[in-house]
Amino acid sequence: MLKVTLDRDGGIAILEPDRALTREDFQYAANVIDPYIEAHDALKGLLVHVDTFPGWASFASMLHHLRFIRDHHRHIRRVALVTDSGVVNAAETLGSHLVAAAIRTFPADAMGEARRWLLAPDSGA
Repeated sequence: MLKVTLDRDGGIAILEPDRALTREDFQYAANVIDPYIEAHDALKGLLVHVDTFPGWASFASMLHHLRFIRDHHRHIRRVALVTDSGVVNAAETLGSHLVAAAIRTFPADAMGEARRWLLAPDSGA
């Protein structure tokens, strides 16, 4: 299951997967996030909190993940990856070349620091 929490006041979506990601997980995330983006033009940030990368339930699930990124990356100012997973940490390097959002990795126990970075003015990046 992918837990999706939307902090409407802060303009931040928090994604917390606890098993292999499915097509339905990305549809659910879009259903939660898209109305906010439509009303406000963008999210200040997306915080992904995961101990270890759970992988995808299928190849189709991976394709839906890539489609979700393609459809949303221009509407998200920053992405904070809160994890100790080496696989997820590599996403910062790869993602910085593929998406418009600024991406930064934080240790798994640094949720507060990640939130502060997401909410900081652009000059504080």
